Amino acid sequence: MPVLVITGTGTEVGKTVATAAVAAAAVGAGRTVAVLKPAQTGVAPGERGDADEVARLAGAVTARELARFPEPLAPATAARRAGLAPVHPYEVAEAAAKLATEHDLVLVEGAGGLLVHFDAAGGTLADAARLLRAPVLVVASAGLGTLNTTELTARELRVRGLDLLGVVIGSWPEQADLASRCNVADLPHVAGAPLLGALPAGAGALAPADFRAAAPEWLAPRLNGRWDAEAFALREAPDPFAGTAD
Repeated sequence: MPVLVITGTGTEVGKTVATAAVAAAAVGAGRTVAVLKPAQTGVAPGERGDADEVARLAGAVTARELARFPEPLAPATAARRAGLAPVHPYEVAEAAAKLATEHDLVLVEGAGGLLVHFDAAGGTLADAARLLRAPVLVVASAGLGTLNTTELTARELRVRGLDLLGVVIGSWPEQADLASRCNVADLPHVAGAPLLGALPAGAGALAPADFRAAAPEWLAPRLNGRWDAEAFALREAPDPFAGTAD
């Protein structure tokens, strides 16, 4: 798996921190890692972007952006409004493939969800994944509404013939509500792919050294971690028979 594409089911689901955790676990396992952010939006020149944040948390990681647009919008819209050239899927694929010749693992972190437009032709992260023939990791939220967005993302990946590696919960609350706890069992079912990790809420606020040490505990062995999905489900999922009538 020289290239892994990481998408979210939407914005603010913990995708960047999850990418950093995957990078940190891989570095801890002795792999060389690069993170590629095709289009960074909502960040001014000189400010830290998502790829920089991954490198800050994960450590010895090569961070690269292809384009940066100042307004916090979809990349195609942000590029148009800024009067700048957009990023095209083939450029993403070419950059990732080049990084893969120099690193053991390249993480391509998208912007928002899978079908956010990069350019006026409607090019998406899914198109880049297809060109790369790379598996896709989906970062999902924990709570109410996540089953719908996760299943829609998984269905789109299958329609396009792309490999869904699994799902990671981007932010697991310290006191999970009933919906979140039920979703531990339901997310793999609707995705048709395994649950490969759950990051604790606030993980991105940890000191980098603490983040790197803890990252393998949040991710399954498939992602160079030690997280046990079955044990997590037994601990967090509710009794399926609780609340039912005799």
